[in-house]
Amino acid sequence: MANKTQGRVAERIRQTLGQLIQFEAYDPRLEGVTVMEVEIDRELKYATVYVSSLDGEGARETVLEGLEDATGFLRRELAGRVKLRHVPELRFRWDETTAYAAHIEGLLDSLDIPDEEPETDDGEPGDAE
Repeated sequence: MANKTQGRVAERIRQTLGQLIQFEAYDPRLEGVTVMEVEIDRELKYATVYVSSLDGEGARETVLEGLEDATGFLRRELAGRVKLRHVPELRFRWDETTAYAAHIEGLLDSLDIPDEEPETDDGEPGDAE
């Protein structure tokens, strides 16, 4: 039962933070920021918020600084929009998923996989000589 509650609260926080950052946080450091995922602990006291930016990895430090500066505003707005006894403490982290996926794709592209051997008329693999 706790997992369903955690999931619902995390999703609601993700949606609300995304809207707040996109439409109501007037900090230029937060332009193009997307809330990718929110993980929340069992007690609903801490929320780890994973973010990325359209500006890519180069904006990482600027975006995280902007979010830390906006934490008070974001928690206050969350308190009014998400009905919880206690608004969780927000911890912002850079989402590494996109960079990791690009790394894996690069590794897969660099593999030198030979073509399959052509089959002979009898359906058996044959020599390509």
